[in-house]
Parts: sequence; structure tokens; C-alpha cells
Amino acid sequence: MSRTLRVRQSQTVVPFGVGAVFDIQGESFVAAGIGDWPARAKQRIDSPRLADRLGVTGFHAAPATANDRFDVADAPGAPYIRFPSWLFCGACRRMKRWRIADEKHGQAPRCPSCTPARTLAPMRFVQICQAGHLGDVDWWFWAHSRRDGGERRRCEERERLRFLVSERASGLEALSVACTAKGCGAARDLLDILGTHGMRCSGRNPWQRASEAVACPRPVQIVQRTAGNLYYPVVHSALDIPETDVPVHTDDELATQVRGHHLWVLLCRDPASPRAAAFREMIQEDTGADDSLLDTLLAEETGQAAPAIATSPEQTPTGPARPDLSREEWAAFTAPAPPATRDFALRETTLGLAGETDEPWAGLARRFGRIVLADRLREVRALSGFTRVSPDATVVPADTSRRLKWLPAVEVFGEGVFLTLDHDALREWEQDAEVRRRVAGMRADLDRSFQKDRLESVTGPELAPRFVLLHTLAHLLIRQLSFESGYTTASLRERIYARPEQDQYGILVYTAAGDAEGTLGGLVRQGEPPRLAETLLRMTESAAWCSADPLCAEHSGQGFGNLNRAACHACALLPETSCETGNSLLDRALVVGGERVPGYLQSIVAAARTAAATALEQP
Repeated sequence: MSRTLRVRQSQTVVPFGVGAVFDIQGESFVAAGIGDWPARAKQRIDSPRLADRLGVTGFHAAPATANDRFDVADAPGAPYIRFPSWLFCGACRRMKRWRIADEKHGQAPRCPSCTPARTLAPMRFVQICQAGHLGDVDWWFWAHSRRDGGERRRCEERERLRFLVSERASGLEALSVACTAKGCGAARDLLDILGTHGMRCSGRNPWQRASEAVACPRPVQIVQRTAGNLYYPVVHSALDIPETDVPVHTDDELATQVRGHHLWVLLCRDPASPRAAAFREMIQEDTGADDSLLDTLLAEETGQAAPAIATSPEQTPTGPARPDLSREEWAAFTAPAPPATRDFALRETTLGLAGETDEPWAGLARRFGRIVLADRLREVRALSGFTRVSPDATVVPADTSRRLKWLPAVEVFGEGVFLTLDHDALREWEQDAEVRRRVAGMRADLDRSFQKDRLESVTGPELAPRFVLLHTLAHLLIRQLSFESGYTTASLRERIYARPEQDQYGILVYTAAGDAEGTLGGLVRQGEPPRLAETLLRMTESAAWCSADPLCAEHSGQGFGNLNRAACHACALLPETSCETGNSLLDRALVVGGERVPGYLQSIVAAARTAAATALEQP
């Protein structure tokens, strides 16, 4: 029976982008590099700002199916390779090394030994290394690993294996790989299969040719093919905003400090030298300037964009970050007359609380500032590469041949709600000693984390209290909007604008679905008065209590790398595709108060409780 396996165009970037393993209908595949994409069928996607930041000429999307029901079976698309190549039969338990020549169009792999033919299933385990390589486990070596070298050499049949299941044991101990070669009989169970076992890395990924393999000295790890550490995509995104008259830099005093630094002249003389990265880091430590300001000033001084700097011979030269994308987006959302295009339509509104004197509504109006509704947004998401084993491992580019100058991307259309906090109230709250002490503890944990470099690209050079506050507020708002608007939490995303050096203090919550669901107007409708004020009040009341309290509220460090405080799955965490930082740097106490820390909205919680108690006392 012929079958059709499909991957949606939006999934070719996340979660099934280049290098990802894709399971469907009992079969397993891996996405090939963009060098194997069809040359003419791919679709061009325009995003000049993002292309400038990543140093590429442009973006392309995988070919889209014209019609899910009447599509052309042989139409070109993003290529996926069958992986693992080791398959086994669930009936006779024979293992077979599947090759491209064995493929039959429209048919799943079949066991050649069974009648009637049974469908073969992929092996559950694969091997990876920190250099980003992925390969099959050497099952012949595993079956013979308990034998000495002489006994292994006497077995010449390398593919006569069986994947057996014992009824006398359970778990991995019940599974074993046995050699059925004549006179051999070697076998070993899978009890301790996970981890490192001295196997050699193939030096390539499954879609790469044998000639592209490199000598890889990294130790390999055997993991399940669906393991979380098998694939970490490196994804970048940017909103499509019209050109605005954004000032070259927003802090003249900070720019003066950078130009007056004793290392500035040395950096300008040779910004591409190996020492340039060290110069930049010391200038940033002394002045607090971010990468975007340094790049802008370097461009003014030298007349050219900041060059890429290779960090090590074996890593992809990523270089310093291009000018921060949030700068232009913040300027567009906060402009007195928001710019408008076909894909960027804004209109300013309010909470509808003007002249309100009763609490907690009056207090809510004092804590929030500007409200902007985005009736239409366009976001471009690009995949630059991926890592394996850990997020800080060597980045493998989406084009493993390193010949192409473009990246795979998708465009998403949707809507959103942008809001800011009251600037004066925020600055007063940030000066509180207990607030700064609590955030300093989070900063210390961040400095010890392997995610430091990645997270600093979002937070800026210094973790400010406003970032943790706004980030947590965005999570709480998304969770509340999922009840109010009908969107799932996975269909909403956040963008945090909280860089103090650029005087940012707002958030954008927008739809993230890659289809028509994101443009139905339900989210914008929730941002209109008085719905948004009611949503914010219910959000604040809900955030004041977590089902895991007091454990959650009093936690001194939880989450990956202890980068969260009062935040857990019951109160503040979201699907990681919705969060810019992977559910890190969250603290509900900074929003509603707790542990002697004054929350930014703590007065709203107290006023709401008082108003509720008064209402109950009235006859």
C-alpha cells in the first residue's frame, strides 16, 4: 500500500529543521542540509534586517505543497534521509542495514525474510558527539564487545544480527543484540547501552557523503533517537518593520565612554584581529555597552560593518553580534506615530481606566503605560545551524558544505499586543535594595551557566531587574490570555524589550501559528478596553498563588542551572517554543512580591483582595 509522508513547510525550520530526527508512522528520518535542497523550487523570503545581522545574502523557504489532497507525489521538497539505517523485523527479529538502493517509492521498508512481508522498524539508539555528528551505533561491535580482539576478527559476517527480546527480564536488560554468523554466537544486552563506550565517531552526518567525513577525536555518546540532547536548533527571528528614523545610538554619554576607553583605538585599528574579541569584552565590562552600540560606533569610525571573529578553529565563525534587532522594533512600537505597512499595522489604545479612582483599577492604570495593538505582524524565523549533546557545543551550519550564503527560513503572519510599564514607577521599583539583591543572585547563577553567552544576547550585557520582571510578566500574561482568547500557550510567543542601556521597558505577546489561526483577530480583541485591564487584573490575582506554594515561592533556585526563582510548571513556565530564553530567568516574586521582595504589582494584589473582602461584607 502506497503512503505519503509530509512535513509542513513551517516545520522545516523548527522542530524538524536541518539535522533533526523526524519520526512519522513508525518510520524515522533525518533532515538533510540545505545544500541538497532543490535549486529552483525553494521560495525566497525577504528580511533585510535579519540577513544583515546573520551576515547572509538572504533566506529561502522549503517548497510548499500546493494542495494537501491533490499534491504531486514526485514534486521536489526538503530532503529527508532514512535514519537510523539499522532496522529490525518485529516478527523474525532480524536486523538489516537499509541502503538508499533498497528504497521503493511509496513503500515502507519490508523484511525480506518474512512471508507475508513485515514492516521493518528503526533501531531505538543512535550515537552523537559534541562536534555535531550523528551516526548509527556499530551494532556488530556492540554484540562482540565482550569478546577479545582475536575472537572478533574470526567473525567475518558483519550484518548477520538479531535484535532479541527476553521474557525473563524487563527494561533494557530484556533487549539484546546477537550475532547469528556461523560459529560465532556473540551477544550483549542493552542494559548499559546509554553513555560512552569507546566507539569511534563517523565524522559526518547521515546526509553527508563519505568524502565529507572528517577525523573526529570527540567521544561519542549513545542516546535514544528521540533524546532531548540529540538536537539543539539555533534559530533567529525578526519582525518585518518599516524603515524608521531610529537614532544611530540612544546614549551619547555611553558612546563617549566607549570612545574614551584606552582600548578603543586598538580595537578600531584592527577590528578583525584575534585580539579584537578580548578588546571588545574588556570595553563592555568597563562601560556597560552592548554589542549593538559597539558595532554602530565601529561602523562610524571605520566606515564598514563589524567583521566576524572566529572564536576557535573548530567552531563556526559567528563573530560579534550584529546591531541588536530589538532596537528598531522598540523604536517602531513606541514611535509617536507608529509606521504602517501591509505587514505591520499598529494602532494605539488604552486600558480604558482614565479617570478611574477606585482600587485596584486606579493602581493598575498607574503601573502600566502605553498599549499598542498590532492588527498584523510578519515574523521571519531562520535556522543558522544546530548543536548536539549540549547547547554550547560546536555549531554545525545548516549548509554543511559551507558553500551557500543563504539560510532556510519561514515567514509567519499574525497579530499581537504590545504594552509598556510606567517608566517612573519601574525606575523607582528597580532601585529597591531587596530587588537588586535578588536579581544579583540570579546574575551569579547566570555567570556560572553554560547558557550565559546565549542568554546575554537577549538580556544585554547586564541582567537588569526589569528584564526578569518583564519576562515573568510576559509568561503570566500568555498563560492568562490562553484562557481569555482561546489560543493555546504554544500558539503565543513573547518578545521582551528590557535593555536598560536602550531604556526599554515593554513586552510584545503575539501569535506564533504558521497558518490562518494567527490572523483571526482574537488576540487583538483581548487587547481592547476594557478587556485587557480585566485580563491584567485576573493575571495578577492568579500569579499571587501557585499550587506548589510555599515551595515554589520560597525556592532559592530551580529550573535548568538554577536560573529561575519562584517559577514552575504550575504558575509561570510555557512551552519552550514560546519563550525567548528557554524558560529561564523567571521570578514570580518580582511581580507579586514574596520573600521580603516588593513585587511591582504587589499593591494591585493587596487592593484586589481588599476590594473582594469588602464586597463580601456588604449585605
